[in-house]
Amino acid sequence: MSQGVSRPGPILVINPNSSEIVTQGLSDALAGFRFPAGPAIECVTITEGPTGVVTQREVDESALRVGDLIAARPDCGAYVIACYSQPGLDLGRSLTKQPVLGIQDAGVLAALSLADSFGVIAVSPLSIPRHLRTLRRLGVEQRLAAEVALEGISVADSGHGEESFGQLLRAGERLLAAGAGAVVLGCAGMSGHRARLEQALGVPVIDPTQAAVATALGLLLTAG
Repeated sequence: MSQGVSRPGPILVINPNSSEIVTQGLSDALAGFRFPAGPAIECVTITEGPTGVVTQREVDESALRVGDLIAARPDCGAYVIACYSQPGLDLGRSLTKQPVLGIQDAGVLAALSLADSFGVIAVSPLSIPRHLRTLRRLGVEQRLAAEVALEGISVADSGHGEESFGQLLRAGERLLAAGAGAVVLGCAGMSGHRARLEQALGVPVIDPTQAAVATALGLLLTAG
């Protein structure tokens, strides 16, 4: 920002599920994005939400809660929907002129800037058809090597513990075998394993919430 320009409003990172563990994990993953001259980064939980946004009904119900929160926080400079299914993305954009970013869009576009093809690790097989619809909307479905899901791991547990890391590693290895040159974590709760997984796989592993917040920072810091 140039001298004399006021500090932008905060970036509101919205966790649509009710897990405070996930929200804390998001905040921890974003620690390096906070600096004195930059916008504040607030990570908030929608406590009325489900424990995980997995089914289509949970997505649709969460969309209204996300929209209500965006409408209630006009002070923010940007909004990040920290759920890979991006509930409320279009609704949120209809409610504010500020940037509203979904982490699937941001994560996929970040992966495509680093590799010809990418793979996705989903937290549940129920989510995959919905994720594919978003890729068709983005026009990048042909660059998806594969998407695989974890087995029996909750959203809150997907970024913690050896069992979840082991499943992430096996899923990542399947994606590499399918030709993926980069891996996108298909759930905001997986952020705690990103760095370790990247080291183990030897290819870029994208935390989509980090990708979305990086985009929001760029937009706010270069705004006229």
